[in-house]
Parts: sequence; C-alpha cells; structure tokens
Amino acid sequence: MPGEERRRSQRVIIRIPVTLELTKSGQVIKIPAHTVAVNVHGAMVLCTRSLDCGATIQIVNERTNQRATARVTRTPRDSTEGFLFPPSNWKPTDV
Repeated sequence: MPGEERRRSQRVIIRIPVTLELTKSGQVIKIPAHTVAVNVHGAMVLCTRSLDCGATIQIVNERTNQRATARVTRTPRDSTEGFLFPPSNWKPTDV
C-alpha cells in the first residue's frame, strides 16, 4: 500500500462520553464531548467549543472516570453537530 494509505493502528467507530478539561487564566474549563472514532494513538472528538491546535487538555472518560493528557493535533472542523478534532494523520474522508 502507498505510505499515505497505511494505518498505524485499527480505528474503531465508537461514541464514548468524555469531558475535555483545560486550564485558562488559572480556571479549569470543562467541555462535554464524545468520541467519534478511536485508535491506540488518539481519537476524533466532537464538542461544542473550538480549541486551539496544539492545546494540551485532559480527556476524562465519563464511563470509567479514567483520564489522560492529550494534545489537539489539528485545527478543528466545524460541523452541524459541533467541532471535530481528528488526529493529525486522519484524512477528512476517514470518518
């Protein structure tokens, strides 16, 4: 397969409720969101607020309360449901 077509890991289309947390001016901002697709390297997330590319956030799985540090790797795409945050190696046609 051409290099552009190879994937580093399998993607799973799954909707998991998450909360995105970021600190701005000393205040913790919590943004409700959900995953659209996930893989071992990241996730495509849909939320109602745009985040800056490069922003470091905490993502909290609302089902398990597990949390992880994440980084926004691509400028969000505006959609009718909110803002999509795909990992940098995802093409617009992937999901």
